[in-house]
Amino acid sequence: MFNKLEKLKVLLQERKEDVFTIFALAKELEKIGDIQSAQQYFYQIIDLNPDYIGVYYHLGKLLEYDSQENKALEIYKMGIDIAKKNNDFHALSELQNAFQNLQLEMDI
Repeated sequence: MFNKLEKLKVLLQERKEDVFTIFALAKELEKIGDIQSAQQYFYQIIDLNPDYIGVYYHLGKLLEYDSQENKALEIYKMGIDIAKKNNDFHALSELQNAFQNLQLEMDI
């Protein structure tokens, strides 16, 4: 019997550019600690659909966890720009908070 990760991989073969499936797969990989693969899938989402706003927060947090703070700041900033462009004020607030909190932690 397939586990959730295996099911998502099979589903992705059928829907190669479905960002929701890719996002779900990235989150499952993150859960099991496969940080590098999760990052690759998050970046794939940005390539396929840069307006998929949720990816910026999750990728930024994953990069923070992986001690890639400068990359996380870049991703948050990209997400902030997209949120502004799309008038997504909820996402904008979350991304700005993540960006500012990380800057404070880094003492920039």
